[in-house]
Amino acid sequence: MSEAPDPGPYDALLLLSFGGPEGPDDVLPFLENVTRGRGIPPERLKEVGRHYYLFDGISPINDQNRALLAALRVDFAGHGLDLPVYWGNRNWTPYLTDTLRETVRDGRRRILVLATSAYASYSGCRQYRENLAASLDTLRAEGLTPPRVDKLRHFFNHPGFVRPMTESVLASLAELPAEAREGAHLAFTTHSIPVAAADTSGPAAEHGEGGAYVAQHLEVARLIADAVREATGTEHPWRLVYQSRSGAPHIPWLEPDICEHLEAVQAEGAPAVVMAPIGFVSDHMEVRYDLDTEATAKAAELGLAVRRSATVGADPRFAAAVRELVLERAAAERGLPVERCALGALGPSHDLCPVGCCPARTPKPAAAGADSPYA
Repeated sequence: MSEAPDPGPYDALLLLSFGGPEGPDDVLPFLENVTRGRGIPPERLKEVGRHYYLFDGISPINDQNRALLAALRVDFAGHGLDLPVYWGNRNWTPYLTDTLRETVRDGRRRILVLATSAYASYSGCRQYRENLAASLDTLRAEGLTPPRVDKLRHFFNHPGFVRPMTESVLASLAELPAEAREGAHLAFTTHSIPVAAADTSGPAAEHGEGGAYVAQHLEVARLIADAVREATGTEHPWRLVYQSRSGAPHIPWLEPDICEHLEAVQAEGAPAVVMAPIGFVSDHMEVRYDLDTEATAKAAELGLAVRRSATVGADPRFAAAVRELVLERAAAERGLPVERCALGALGPSHDLCPVGCCPARTPKPAAAGADSPYA
């Protein structure tokens, strides 16, 4: 009998996500949580809230996280990995601080954190680390001794993340009308962020590095496009495009927007487009509204055939990838040699975010990084 995998020194995994409303009465309180301190007027929140009301005020993200939790527990148990999995959100129940308080009650002392964002950026990494630091401070103020938390590395180029998305793109191509399939374009989509935030994403951005957010997405897009070409024998034109912009008009954000891109490729004569949301782990509101509703309506207006490929969600291969990341980090912490799995040219990401990585506009304490008093 093979020896059970050893997660030590860790005694729990925390799934850390964004959170979302689960009914009409939750929508505005949820949006107030998301935008607290930014001075967003109530009228703007009500406008954004309309997207949720189209879906009965329910964001799909919480159910998708429940499905991922279940998949992780099944995978861990099936491979003999004795590691409990908790779940906490930044902006809605179960709140991160409440979940960390639960881990203290359960006697957990050292926790690995899986954030549901695969890429480097302030909002996708550093802000989660700031939320962790703030929650740990709250527990200390309550007289509790919080656990140490370590965040798993970025998983954008792990095979368990890339390969399910590749298969989804191939499935979407196969769904297109036969006459449009060969000339179809691939539009790899992700959340737009301010250009300044994109430019300072990644290690030691103050030393002239950065740009990791775009570079990592381009790498995933290239990996999938290359795999699609190998599988089909067809070179499909592709581009990285953006969605879900929410900032002030005078602040530059990453472009082009998906709807503008659909207009451009239709004008060029593209017969069809597969929209592949590589920037999202699951089909949450930005995918369901910005792609399935808004972009799909734009394509219909243009007479352009479109399909939207699936995100990774609770795919068993992604759950297996998380297990591999957990055991990889655990072995490294015990000083053992580690093989870090990654596709493409960028290689595996760092375990500890270095000083200056994805800086905030106003510096705040952040857990689980080299610049952290909590790591």
